[in-house]
Amino acid sequence: MKKIFQINDLNTMEVFAASIAEHVFPGFVIGLEGDLGAGKTTFTQFFGKALGVEDSINSPTFTIMKHYDGRLFLTHIDAYRLEGALSDESLEEYIFGSGVSVVEWWPYIKNSMPECFLGIKIIFIEGTKRRIEIEGSGKYENVIRALSY
Repeated sequence: MKKIFQINDLNTMEVFAASIAEHVFPGFVIGLEGDLGAGKTTFTQFFGKALGVEDSINSPTFTIMKHYDGRLFLTHIDAYRLEGALSDESLEEYIFGSGVSVVEWWPYIKNSMPECFLGIKIIFIEGTKRRIEIEGSGKYENVIRALSY
């Protein structure tokens, strides 16, 4: 199942991220993609805030992975520097863990991703406007159906 949304400003992005956070469950995985500066980390910051994360969330580009406590344990992965890696077993234990995982640049580690996850593509339009393409199958279809921010 796939849906497309228009995000016009940061407030709308925050509402969108919070609406997804309302439906997470242990083992929930989000794969983010989009050009540099599209808003992947911004989405993750709003998503983490909605999960009750109080720490500052920033891009884990150089550390690859960061962890945060909220109502569910949040793992934030940036796979940008892993392009071409066939798999990364050290990441898989977190991606397949009992918390929530957000993987920026997920196509770079697609062999380490689960069969089903919530894929979010953020496309820059202009200024703060973004096009969001959200896709998922299985249990993630119910999350997509419930989105009506």
